[in-house]
Amino acid sequence: MLDWYSNLDFISQFFWLIAVIGSLIFTIVVILAFAGGDADDFDSVDAEIEADSGIGFQFITFKNLMGFFTIFGWSGIACTEAGLPTPLVFVIATVCGLIMMTLMAAMFYFMQKLADSGTLNYKNAIGAVGEVYLTIGENRSKMGKVSVRVQGALRELDALTDALEPLASGTIIKVIDVTSNGILIVNKTIKPIQPTKQ
Repeated sequence: MLDWYSNLDFISQFFWLIAVIGSLIFTIVVILAFAGGDADDFDSVDAEIEADSGIGFQFITFKNLMGFFTIFGWSGIACTEAGLPTPLVFVIATVCGLIMMTLMAAMFYFMQKLADSGTLNYKNAIGAVGEVYLTIGENRSKMGKVSVRVQGALRELDALTDALEPLASGTIIKVIDVTSNGILIVNKTIKPIQPTKQ
């Protein structure tokens, strides 16, 4: 195997290396994304790559980049085997990689929209008591996340507050309103939550 690889020219070695590594990582990422495993690790990487908050058409994410390198590598191998000139090989491989990125971005975008819309009615969250998961900025300056029970399930949802001080992680809150695009408006609870009597 090593002899075969060492006998290849530099361009072929380059594309084979990218194709094999990209395919392995891409396969793991896709399996985790669809199986609902530890894909949160990759989602946190995506969150660092994107500067966007909320649901958007996220083009440059870790998953999409792995898709790009996988198709880039295999397209490059195919074009090299076909005897195309090196500049044309790189152009075709890059275009194929970008098409793959676009398809993956669209797929995950619509999957996320479908999961978030579902049958969840955000208005049902009004009056619910929960806990701040990610710090919420004062006077709607920064969006955070809260954990609240809505329609019988504990959910992590985007939230803003009209309070004059930020609501730190762990703060007990109450949902007082919901925006038209599904962002919760919360406020710190004034009274402590009393345990339910049996």
